[in-house]
Amino acid sequence: MTELSISTAAGLFDAIAAGPREGRSVLMLHGFPQTSLVWRQQIAALAGHGYRVVAPDQRGYSPGARPERPEDYRISALVDDVVAITEELGWTSFDLVGHDWGGAVAWWTAHAHPSRIRTLTVVSTPHPGALATTLRTDPDQRERSRYMIDWRETPATEERMLANNPEELRSIYTGKVPQDSVEAYLRHLSQPGALTAALNWYRAGRPDGAIGSIDAPTLYVWSTEDSAFGPAAAQETGQWVNGPYRFETLQGVSHWVPEEAPETLSRLLFEHLGAHGEYGTTANAHLPILGR
Repeated sequence: MTELSISTAAGLFDAIAAGPREGRSVLMLHGFPQTSLVWRQQIAALAGHGYRVVAPDQRGYSPGARPERPEDYRISALVDDVVAITEELGWTSFDLVGHDWGGAVAWWTAHAHPSRIRTLTVVSTPHPGALATTLRTDPDQRERSRYMIDWRETPATEERMLANNPEELRSIYTGKVPQDSVEAYLRHLSQPGALTAALNWYRAGRPDGAIGSIDAPTLYVWSTEDSAFGPAAAQETGQWVNGPYRFETLQGVSHWVPEEAPETLSRLLFEHLGAHGEYGTTANAHLPILGR
């Protein structure tokens, strides 16, 4: 893997990349409280089969793209970042993958810029329309989402999360994320202003408009032990996809799918990209057999 600095009008984004520059382009978006490193194993797997994969540290996580105001983290700005980053890379179309908040950005990007998205893969995060529906109708999902309201407190949330080595922030990973990754995330988010910037994603307010259905071929991966997103929103998501749709449920896996079930997720990515794309069959020709 190599490190990149991607310059846009919004600032300088740090990123990691791998694979031949002429390979089929894949952009991977991380969530909270992680960085592009969450995709290490998927990047290595895809790059090893000829894909060109780039994973940026998103707005607020990259020191060079860290505005101070919460309103600068509205969803339209995050989508604009995706477009700006891929334009700087010279990509007119690409496969888009997102987890957690990165999944939300991925859904909105696929809605706002359908001509750019070859395929969409979202891990954990239901379609925003499905989530909104279940927040109105499903008490279980309302309870699961209560933390989003709690984390809007400032600066109380930052102080609490970073206290005691930082005990509360560390507990979010629930023992399911490798320890070396946890320490890397904690070092990153302990930098001045970093955690506030990451929490500003929750403080930015409602989206600028409504989101509709998705036309791109879509893979949605949900896990039964996800504490943030329940079965009602996961099952409702298919109602918001018009294009080819695949819904995969991982039994006994927590919210932290890319690191807890890396081989399974890589296999699902290979299958999805291979089914929808100009040279997917070539990229899949020598895939190892991976267990679910």
